Amino acid sequence: MVSRTRGSASLPKIGMKISKQAQRDARQLFRSCQVNGLLDEGRIRQAVSLLLSQKPRGYVAILSRLHRLVKLDVERHAASVVSAGPLAADFSAEISARLGRIYGAGVNISFSENPALLGGLRIQVGSDLYDGSVRAKLERLKQSF
Repeated sequence: MVSRTRGSASLPKIGMKISKQAQRDARQLFRSCQVNGLLDEGRIRQAVSLLLSQKPRGYVAILSRLHRLVKLDVERHAASVVSAGPLAADFSAEISARLGRIYGAGVNISFSENPALLGGLRIQVGSDLYDGSVRAKLERLKQSF
């Protein structure tokens, strides 16, 4: 962060501290854009365009905080399932159902393959990581010696 000194008022201040009011406003906007606990993209777009047209005090900070909240929500509802080989359809459906029960109905699940795992699954939902792969178990075994 660039700090200002008395004689140099023309230096830009990099980094922005968001006021508590802007944080409250952004949280309230974020909650109003949810329908049944899931984020509605249309409502987010509408809220952003309304903010940009009205430009209330601190609207840039509100937009910044709202962007962060939306980004965190999208990450929280994104799941990645990586397996060593192709999964059977019934097994992938079971994984989808379990993740839906644990994280809610709005989880977007992507399946992929990585032969380097050697076997097992690696599931990541937001910041939660469940690594039951053979490779991870071998790494833990290696670390214990």
